[in-house]
Amino acid sequence: MNVKVRIAPSPTGNLHIGTARTALFNWLFARHHGGEFIVRIEDTDIERSKPEFEQNIVDGLKWLGLDWDNESLIRQSERLPVYRKYLEQMLADGSAYWRVYTEAEQVEMTREGRTARDRVICLTEDENPLRAISFHDEIRGDVSVEVRHIGQVVLAKDLDTPLYNFAVVVDDVDMEITDVIRGEDHISNTPKQLLIYEALHATPPRFAHLPLILGSDKSKMSKRHGATNIADYQRDYLPDALINFMGLLGYTYEPELLSREEMIAQFDLKKVHKSGAIFDERKLNWMNAQYIRQLSTEDFKRRTGLHAVSDQAVPLIVERLEKLTDTQQFRYLWEATEYDSSLLRWKQDSDESTIRALTACRDLALQGSLNSSALDQLAVNSFVGSKGSVYWPLRVALSGSAQSAGPLDIAVAIGSEQTMSRIQAALRALGVEV
Repeated sequence: MNVKVRIAPSPTGNLHIGTARTALFNWLFARHHGGEFIVRIEDTDIERSKPEFEQNIVDGLKWLGLDWDNESLIRQSERLPVYRKYLEQMLADGSAYWRVYTEAEQVEMTREGRTARDRVICLTEDENPLRAISFHDEIRGDVSVEVRHIGQVVLAKDLDTPLYNFAVVVDDVDMEITDVIRGEDHISNTPKQLLIYEALHATPPRFAHLPLILGSDKSKMSKRHGATNIADYQRDYLPDALINFMGLLGYTYEPELLSREEMIAQFDLKKVHKSGAIFDERKLNWMNAQYIRQLSTEDFKRRTGLHAVSDQAVPLIVERLEKLTDTQQFRYLWEATEYDSSLLRWKQDSDESTIRALTACRDLALQGSLNSSALDQLAVNSFVGSKGSVYWPLRVALSGSAQSAGPLDIAVAIGSEQTMSRIQAALRALGVEV
């Protein structure tokens, strides 16, 4: 049997990190087995479904590079005649019935803030309430629930308004889905869906329920823990880094940093963890930094928009960068920045000592001899061996910051003309006429 899996997000919100991780695991499973991965939009909730949310979901999956195999997007809202056909068939054979509400029940619905209905379509109750509905979860093992604990299964509000559990079963049957890989919050739906499979005389797929993604406090990941919308990650992170990170949420890969092809080759549902996966943003940032360092100079400039930065400056940024939007801290590499002249002084050094150091550095720059040997010798000869008295004011003069790359690296990155100009500006800030 060829493997066929699906991701079925609801366009009632943006693409959540949890949905994206579920999509990734489905995609990895399909690619590992040479099967199909399809995207199906579950938009039967007409009031809450929005086209902008659908677009956000599609854009997010494309940005992540999770390509799907269906030629056109599948929407439940375009399949209403299919659901109606199944409902009519079930009503005809007695596996479903119209559940009629009394006037008192309708009043109660209104009181509870629900839309009052005179009837809905329900699955016919099992004659043996003690019968167990069992299934094998590829991650969690065997699960069994007695029918009496499942409760009434409502299939549709009417012939043209199917509900989730019914529509998802019909879709999975029609589309010949072999494996349903989804979050553990759907475990409670599985017994209800198995009853619907029985009523349709259809073979159910294999099930695998993934652990939830948890925040640092081990509660379900939410906005209070940070960004949950994939679109919020697109400015800061590389898609390959986020894919690699999400692949480790509930799974152990060796090594941790690996390509998509390596993830596909290693993927096995039986190795997925049962316990919740902690979302560690520090680890994501570290992984992103590793991927940033693999970018070519041209690709880095394209992704950050820093087209005017010199090629020599790029390595200085890349080796210190965790997020793509953090490049402003390296602004000194493409333009001079303002700073307090007191920052030029190293520890307890005087202005006179700082001026001597910068003047000597300017002379070395004029001679084309601004290098580590010359600066080290300057420290020995004029500053009792204190390298800080030489390197610190030069670095601040070139960067305008207490934290930056080394001064010689900056000098190479900005070029001799800018190096001289910034040293002169620092001397002027200390009251020297140049």
